[in-house]
Amino acid sequence: MVTTRCPLLPRKPLRNIGRNFERHARLPYDESMPQSPRRSRTTVRDFFAGVRILGTGLKLWSTDPKVMLFGAVPALIVAIVYAAGVTILLANFDPIISWIAGFTSIENEFLDKFVQFLIGLALIALATVIVIYTFVAVTLLVGDPFYERIWRRVEGKLGDVPEVAETGFWKSILDSIRFLFATIGISIMVLLIGFIPVVGTIAAPILGALFGGWFLALELTTRPFEKRGLRARDRRRALGASRATTVGFGVAVWLLFLIPFAAVFVMPAAVAGATVLSRNALGIPQRGRPQDTVSGPPAAPGIRPLSPAPVILPPTTGAGGA
Repeated sequence: MVTTRCPLLPRKPLRNIGRNFERHARLPYDESMPQSPRRSRTTVRDFFAGVRILGTGLKLWSTDPKVMLFGAVPALIVAIVYAAGVTILLANFDPIISWIAGFTSIENEFLDKFVQFLIGLALIALATVIVIYTFVAVTLLVGDPFYERIWRRVEGKLGDVPEVAETGFWKSILDSIRFLFATIGISIMVLLIGFIPVVGTIAAPILGALFGGWFLALELTTRPFEKRGLRARDRRRALGASRATTVGFGVAVWLLFLIPFAAVFVMPAAVAGATVLSRNALGIPQRGRPQDTVSGPPAAPGIRPLSPAPVILPPTTGAGGA
């Protein structure tokens, strides 16, 4: 059989027609197929899916308020200590800037004021990053028994609670310090970008929130991964396979932490949401739901595939739950 091709039509679209037909053709019914249709994924949709995961954690304040109040206690204690430290820093802010500017030896008054302004911006940016990140790390350390209970409660609602030995206390501390130095390094880079006229003013805060959210998500998901015997590099690879969702969750936490004392109420919700995020990144299905109801990008080698299906925590009977 001899086939001809119209010279006015390119060859590539004809091939795409066949592919699109196969993609959208209705397949025979199979009981093993997912019960809900597969949805196309976009970066924006995945980003807001991460924001909704934090919303899932915040809903626990209405369904499980007793456990959430326990989680707010260590966050409140650490927040009071940090508030005292920030107050001391602000009270000595001008002397600190003047002391640092003294090493520049600039005689021009205008340039000296400009340098002090830049130093002040740098101190504020670095202090914000250090305060938010270390607040999460210290609060998780101080409130370990409280957040252990929240983690177990969420894991138990969604499926089985893993009972794998953790990677070790000092190993976790070392990973947190590494993440902190990486966060500080990126913050300095973002600060330098902020000095670019016009563009930097808009790009710097956006990039700061994106990078800060990523590292916050890495820190908050430490427990769910370590309880399954997975280390920091496994955590980065699994969350990196769903980077938009991970960043969306972290940015939402980051922005709420900028509100004074909002971290007290957001912290236990962030722990609960990080548990949901970790289960999604590892492809662990929710109890009573099919695993592969939504298509997703392939997970990194050695990590189970991603299953970003929406997770809904079932309501707890009673006021606080047992």
